[in-house]
Amino acid sequence: MPARSFGDALRSWQPRRWLGIFRLLIAAIEVVALFGNFEYVLGFRFFATANFFSYFTIQSAMAAVVVLGIAAGFALFAPSDPPWLGILRTMVMVYLLVSGLVFGLIVAQASTRDYRVDVPWSDALLHFVVPALAVTAWASDSVIAVNPRVPWSTVGWVLVYPSLWLVYTLFRGADVGWYPYFFLDAAQVDGPVGVALYCTLVVVIFMVLTAVLVAINRWLWRRARAREAPQAGTPDRRVPRVAELALRR
Repeated sequence: MPARSFGDALRSWQPRRWLGIFRLLIAAIEVVALFGNFEYVLGFRFFATANFFSYFTIQSAMAAVVVLGIAAGFALFAPSDPPWLGILRTMVMVYLLVSGLVFGLIVAQASTRDYRVDVPWSDALLHFVVPALAVTAWASDSVIAVNPRVPWSTVGWVLVYPSLWLVYTLFRGADVGWYPYFFLDAAQVDGPVGVALYCTLVVVIFMVLTAVLVAINRWLWRRARAREAPQAGTPDRRVPRVAELALRR
């Protein structure tokens, strides 16, 4: 399929500017949620800063702020995103969604394990509001179809960071006696086998979510490009007006 012309890029410039502003807004909300969550956990009796920054949710939220900021810059000042940014944005999107799913699982499990999990406004932003907004922003550029399609190899790349995080968390947990999530603590999930089963489930969720997002991206991208393609027997409206007049002569 031929590359998009410069005229195509110019026509998509205004929607991309709005998309850039939207990305910045989501990043700002994420920053507010991070600061609010840090202030909230400061009130815990056994609070430890190292523990706070060891949560996958917190790390993925910080990554989202950085990636959304970079993506906003490209949307505001460039006609399209580079291919690597589409992969990175999709990976971070999956991390945000998995964080929300895991948090929901923990809240659901709390009642069966006789302990309470509060959901302050900062957690609601981190785990539910920001992922929903990020999905909207992520899907928007697929509708615009300016950026390259996300490749299927993203399904493999998405596991790199969580694998490194898991190794770090298990070693650190064994050393300090603290785990950010109950299913990583062998004492709470019937031993190492329970930990392995939960981790396998999370890996499957990572891969399935990524595959679904890649499939949606490619489907939306194809639909958008099909809408822009000239129909048989009709002039190509993507040709600049000056060039069209010249052809008529």
